[in-house]
Amino acid sequence: MLGLIQQSGKKLSASETQIAERLELHAVDRVELYEDLVPALLALQAMNTKLIIASSLSTAAVRRFLERFSLADFFCAVWTRDNAGGVKTVPIAKAIENASLLPQKVMTLVDTVDGMQAAKEAGTNSILMINDYDQGRRLAMHAPAGGIVSLQELPDAIRLVAESVK
Repeated sequence: MLGLIQQSGKKLSASETQIAERLELHAVDRVELYEDLVPALLALQAMNTKLIIASSLSTAAVRRFLERFSLADFFCAVWTRDNAGGVKTVPIAKAIENASLLPQKVMTLVDTVDGMQAAKEAGTNSILMINDYDQGRRLAMHAPAGGIVSLQELPDAIRLVAESVK
């Protein structure tokens, strides 16, 4: 769907937006939170890491996810396809611009080839979340800056990548 939105080069119509949001909200209502997410976010908070959401999902879907799991307080900003004005690289670029960050000092958590490509196009370092061994092996061939198999590893991965980009 994101590829089609990006290729069209135009905004979704009102009815297309409603359909997309309905599908996204349905998916958010079915998702389960990784049990290691909150401890990882707390560790990143303790490191004074600026946490920003940059997503190609709608604002309604991201808001529902954050509210459902009480996660909003961990993030200083949220960029979606709605407020960024596009998908894939656009929300990442808007987040970087709005936070006055240097792209090469930004770590982007990704789990797909499209996510790694968007991070690369935005000039950020991709941290690959490996959800499946075989998929992780294929994705690792796209040269992420780092990879993790558990969100508990994210603070250490960020420390390691931060040291390598100094």
